[in-house]
Amino acid sequence: METQYLRRVELTGLPERRCYWKELPAVQSLREGPLLLEQPVTFLVGENGTGKSTLLEAIAVAAGFNPEGGTRNFSFSSRETHSELYEYLRLVKGYRRPRDGFFLRAESFYNVATNIDEMDEAPSFSPKVIESYGGVSLHEQSHGESFLALVLNRFGGDGLYLLDEPEAALSPSRQMSLLVHLHRLVQRDSQLVIATHSPILMAYPGACIYVLSKDGGIRRTAYEQTEHYVVTREFLNHPEKMLRYLFEEKGPVD
Repeated sequence: METQYLRRVELTGLPERRCYWKELPAVQSLREGPLLLEQPVTFLVGENGTGKSTLLEAIAVAAGFNPEGGTRNFSFSSRETHSELYEYLRLVKGYRRPRDGFFLRAESFYNVATNIDEMDEAPSFSPKVIESYGGVSLHEQSHGESFLALVLNRFGGDGLYLLDEPEAALSPSRQMSLLVHLHRLVQRDSQLVIATHSPILMAYPGACIYVLSKDGGIRRTAYEQTEHYVVTREFLNHPEKMLRYLFEEKGPVD
């Protein structure tokens, strides 16, 4: 069964005024053609500054999610810092509609957890919102535990899930646990678009990996050809050689 709730992302135009996000490689690449979402799992990877988080945020807002994260029912705003890129995107959707969805971003996860606690303090909310997240306040757990609690308890399947650097709070073993949860979601007819630096998460079988670079825009790349995989493999296979290169040949860091 086709599970692509989003099939492609198109750029409809750009503002004439100057803005930082207009020059990002990810945005400029969309001028040449759409971003195709052909698999249940799509990864956006690349160095800082290439625009992967900005692009994912714009896709999320265009899809109806709160810019700071959460479900489509979240409307809080601690500080409006999101770009207007979403206004210039067209999301081409599949014939099916997701029953569930969530936009998870590491940098504002604290704000999402706080908003859940605040909603549960209001007498009008019954049952408590936190019951959908495992029953324990996300603030009363470690960062990594709360991340996994959210994915395990709140992500129910038949949904569209957009994740921005979900590995930020997770150890390598917990990243593997997250992989298991992601696979279960795929088996439950879900679609995931994930911005990440994690070579562990990127190993998900059959995933589409788009590498964003400052000189090449967006290009689809095989897992074994990503810099994340190559550098990590080289370091783990030859740590002394890599450290000698970094410390001696590269010289001191300014």
